[in-house]
This record gives sequence, C-alpha cells and structure tokens, in this order.
Amino acid sequence: MTDRPCRTGPLGAAVRRIAATLVLAVLMPAVASGGDVFQVTGVDVDVTAETAAAARKQALRQGEAQAFRRLLERLTLRVDHRALPKLGVSDIESYVKDFSVEQEKTSAVRYLASLNVRFKPEEMRRLLIEYGLPFAETPSKPVLVLPVYQATAALFLWDDPNPWFESWQRLPAADGLVPMLMPLGDLADIAAIGAEQAIDGDIQRLDAIGQRYGTGDTLVARAILGVEPGKGTPRIDVYVTRYGSNPTQETTVSAFVAEVGESRQALLDRAAAEVVRQIEDAWKEATVLSFDEIAILAVIVPIDGLAAWLTVRRRLNAVATVRKIDLVLLSRDEARINLHYIGAPEQLVLALEQTDLVLYEEAGSWYLEPAGATAAARDS
Repeated sequence: MTDRPCRTGPLGAAVRRIAATLVLAVLMPAVASGGDVFQVTGVDVDVTAETAAAARKQALRQGEAQAFRRLLERLTLRVDHRALPKLGVSDIESYVKDFSVEQEKTSAVRYLASLNVRFKPEEMRRLLIEYGLPFAETPSKPVLVLPVYQATAALFLWDDPNPWFESWQRLPAADGLVPMLMPLGDLADIAAIGAEQAIDGDIQRLDAIGQRYGTGDTLVARAILGVEPGKGTPRIDVYVTRYGSNPTQETTVSAFVAEVGESRQALLDRAAAEVVRQIEDAWKEATVLSFDEIAILAVIVPIDGLAAWLTVRRRLNAVATVRKIDLVLLSRDEARINLHYIGAPEQLVLALEQTDLVLYEEAGSWYLEPAGATAAARDS
C-alpha cells in the first residue's frame, strides 16, 4: 500500500501544514528545549475586582495555584492525580521561587496577563515524597510524530485528506516531560519517508527524518478507521511505535469507539490526546525516581582538555538522577569521577541519553562520553 493520490496531492497538503506546524514549534514549552522542569509557562489569568491592584493580587495567586497544579501533574502519573496535594494559596506561595509576567493588560477593575512561574525543586520533591507519590523529572528529547491514517485499505501520511494528522496539529502545546514535534510535510519530508515505509519501520528512513528535525526518537502513530461490531459506530484502532534510542521497539495498541453524537473528527481528536497522555505516562514509569536506591558508580570520562570536561560536567548537573559528582582525578586526557545517583542503573543510562551522554561498560570499567564520540572511537 502507498499514499493514494488525491485532488490536492501531497504538495498542496504540505503548503497548508507548514504554517500551523511552525506555530506548534514556537509554542513548545521550556521543558521541551532542555529548560527548567520546575518552571510552568503560559499561565493565563483574567480577574475582575474592585480595583486594578486587587485584581492583580488575586490574579497572581490564582496563576500560582494553576501553575502548581500543572507542575504536579507534569511530574506524576495520571493514576495519582486524584491524590495530589491540595494546598491553600498561602501554602503554595512558599513553594514559588519566582515568577515573571508577560502580555500584561489592566483597566480600572480588570487584570489580564500570562505568567511564568518557577518553583523550588527541593521543596517540591519533599512535598511529593511526604505524600508518598512517585514522580519523574527527567525530560525526554523531543519526539517527532508521524501520524499515518488508514481508511478503506488506503494509507495517508502527507496526502490529503489525513484527518489524523490534523488531530495532532490541533493538540495544545505540550506541557509534560515528552515534547512532541510535527513534521512540516514539505518536499524534503515527502522524499524522506512515505506512509508504508513508516508503518513498516524502515529504520534508515525514520532515522533520516528524525535527524532532519533534531529529535531523539520518531513516533509512528497509525490510526485505522473501522466500525465497532454490533453497534455500527466509528471505531479507531491506534498502533503506536517509538523508534530511536530503544533498540527493541514495542507497539502499543488502543481502541477508541465513537460516543453518541461524536463526529469522526472529534473521535480522532480524542484519540490523539489520549495517546499523548499514554506516552507521557510510559515515560514517567520508565524514569520515576526512587530515593530508596542510592548508588555510587566509578566512571572514567575520556577528554581532550579542560573545556571538554566542563561540558560533560555541565550536562551531568542537568540530569535529575545524578545527585552528586566527586572529581577523583583530572588529567589532560581523562577525568575520573564517582557518580552518586538514585534509581536503577538503566534509569541512569536513559537519563544521561537525554543530555547526549553515553554511559557504557568496557573491560570491567565504566566510561562516559558525549554521544557520537563513542561511536566514532569504535569505528576508528
């Protein structure tokens, strides 16, 4: 099966998608670009009170409360969201590190703005531990999504109509630990991979289009339109496979049946939103922090000078599972460190990969190098 030609063709679809996708990329939050996991951006507030000053004070408190809830949901599993701490406004303020205000507008009695709120990491961690809630704070590298739509034995990726692609485009900007990017659908994308190659898992082509967007992994989300047996209502079966850092690709399958009065497009929109939530939960489960497991690993870091070591150390300091770095020896060609970390070893490896650091064992010793340096050394 191949992309079926249609009246508008893939080029026409590409032109219409480029603007929308560029907007999605601009709206991607700080977490997606390696920013502060404990910062919540774009919290919109709109409050009317007796005076502008009173409205502003009330709006800031409401904004902090909204940001607090968003951060808690970002770090925890959906199954635990009902058990999240419900604190008063004054209590929440003690967890706020600072905030900034954008797009501020005021009148005599009304205040509108967009807030960016940063919270205190250690205090937030202690709160979640006190409530017995498992949490994760390791952001994934951006993931490129390829939405393949199948209807009546025809496959659509770049061609119109692809309502599944449109559903992904309409999703709000990501606010979790797994930032997702939509492809432009331009001529380069069309030449890079087709619908059939995507669902067949053509690694070479998947890697190529992933590299074009600078993403860590590529996600193939295949939606198959069908009919629910016995009801005759539309049904969508979604097969999701993530290709990239994990050498063993696992495919998850979910079924969505239209509710009474729900249109086919609304069904696809609901399915896309749920798939994103499932991906978020899967990532959190893989990276959830366990403070009961504290270990120390002796690591050799090959370097070619002080600047290289400082680069590695800066990346290590950004890894949530790394709690402390003891520098044992520093020479011109290597640094020897004791790495204090929490969680299981495989979680440490996964967390390091998100900052382009590769941890591997060789001849009984552990080595840490920037991504690319290891492969180059082995190939030489």
